[in-house]
Amino acid sequence: MFRRLLSQNPRRTAATGLLALSAFYGGASDDPSHRTNVDVSISVPLRQLLLSTSEIFLRDFARPSLFSIGGLFPRRSPAASTFPDSDSNEEALGKNQADAPCSATSTEKNFIAKAAALASPAVVNISVSKGGLRSSKRIGSGTIIDADGTILTCAHCVEDHDRKKRVCNGKVGVTLQDGSEFEGTVVNADFVSDIAVVKIESKIPLPAAKLGTSSKLHPGDFVIALGCPHALKNTITSGIVSCVDRKSSDMGLKGVQREYLQTDCAINKGNSGGPLVNLDGEVVGVNVMKLVPADGLGFAVPVDSVAKTVEQFMKNGKVAQPWIGLKMLDLNELKIAQCKDKDASCPNVMTDIVPVVFKVTPASPADRAGFRPGDIVIQFDGKPVRDIEEIVDTMRDQVGKSLKVLVKRANNKLVTLTVVPEMTDMDRCNDA
Repeated sequence: MFRRLLSQNPRRTAATGLLALSAFYGGASDDPSHRTNVDVSISVPLRQLLLSTSEIFLRDFARPSLFSIGGLFPRRSPAASTFPDSDSNEEALGKNQADAPCSATSTEKNFIAKAAALASPAVVNISVSKGGLRSSKRIGSGTIIDADGTILTCAHCVEDHDRKKRVCNGKVGVTLQDGSEFEGTVVNADFVSDIAVVKIESKIPLPAAKLGTSSKLHPGDFVIALGCPHALKNTITSGIVSCVDRKSSDMGLKGVQREYLQTDCAINKGNSGGPLVNLDGEVVGVNVMKLVPADGLGFAVPVDSVAKTVEQFMKNGKVAQPWIGLKMLDLNELKIAQCKDKDASCPNVMTDIVPVVFKVTPASPADRAGFRPGDIVIQFDGKPVRDIEEIVDTMRDQVGKSLKVLVKRANNKLVTLTVVPEMTDMDRCNDA
């Protein structure tokens, strides 16, 4: 062991030998009757050299009794971290972190602050003013997603004060994190998805946030909500993902069937349009609302859905929200088994989840196509489907087009129907 210590660094040879011999003769025995106290007089330069190499000896001489020399190396608790975070000690460890003991310090304490710092420069405050004797202002948040000044926000943040579900005609006030103020223009807005795009002009490139993916989120993942609640700029709250697929029907919302990310982050008036961020500082959602009577129930549009909306903005200048007039449920294996217990004619299914029709809106495209309650959708537009979300995705950009739908009915009867989706009306119920 001494030979290995001496060979690590020739400059430490003298110090190594002195310390090793002092430790060996000063406390090598655990028997108190055989202990010998040795006083060592060390010059200041040598003392500094010994201090710089102390952690190496603490590793190689694992017994605490070896290090009680005049208080130079105090005894340490076995639970204490022996190796501080430094380049020299990392070299001594051979950079093998797997051998290091687990401790609370192995996880960064400021991981939320670091993630928020990556996205927060791109977060803006959005306001829409209303003139007249009693002037008022609608407030919200947004995220710069392109250095050219393209901002992602909520449609209801740029809504006209007097005309509901209409974009305001005037300019939108945009304030950056550093206090810079701009006049923005609403480029696109879709009130069904509640997503809008605002553009500001800047002479210099602006800080932009990176878009992540919401499909990788799991319940329990840490997330961060950034925004300007009650016009309080540069506000950060954090929490976890409570649910990754909270359906709009669960919350009694009207409009097309949609799914939201549910979080327990503090969301208040003015947070709408602000980003929901993961621990990599990537935008994984757009905060849109909270459940007013409850705490810790906030909702965000998943960024994967947002990306599809923005793609349609760029492609068509608007979002075509198809509607056929069906209310549907996703049935799992347990519900299917319960259905067959009550009615032997219930169709057999080959997957663990199936979309089933439980209501057909009168005079709707689905009603005209011949859909019936209890129909199990097997294929939609020639593609196998397993849940309602796949049906909604298949209908995207299909307004006015004839679609073939294969359904299974009682006693496993297969029927092919033809339906033509129409544009969504916001006043319609929560149909597909």
